[in-house]
Amino acid sequence: MSSADGPLARAIYRSRQFLSSLRPRLGREELDEAEALLGPSLFSLFMGMSPRDRRHCLDVYHRLVRAGCHDRELLMAALLHDVGKGRQVRLWHRVAYVLLSAAAPRLLSRVGGGLALLRDHGQIGAALLARVGAPPAVVELVRRHEEPVEGDGRLALLQQADDSC
Repeated sequence: MSSADGPLARAIYRSRQFLSSLRPRLGREELDEAEALLGPSLFSLFMGMSPRDRRHCLDVYHRLVRAGCHDRELLMAALLHDVGKGRQVRLWHRVAYVLLSAAAPRLLSRVGGGLALLRDHGQIGAALLARVGAPPAVVELVRRHEEPVEGDGRLALLQQADDSC
């Protein structure tokens, strides 16, 4: 979501995202496509995400491809933007995060555990990607994917695709 959207809009978006992810299906062809783009080490990180997050990242990737995007680094970032969540984020963390974001956003700065992973997943994901040698532009897009755009066209495209999935 962009910073211009209010807490209620964000909660509605996250609720819709949640409902569509209850039974994620991952096709072999799209996983092969992701592997070809990412290469072995980055694909391994991609596969370390929960099925729900993999489905979401594939949806963001497909949204960009359908919009005519051929920017390899942006497409890689689409597939990896939620890699910092890992598998430790549980369903109740996601629900609590959405509710706290809407009702008590200041409280999020003081939480730990799975809620902290959701809050900090951009930074965590960027660190993971840097460690395995991801292109610097991919690392930065992942790090900043929930921050204000401030004139960054690539980041704006990633956020628009993320917001629509």
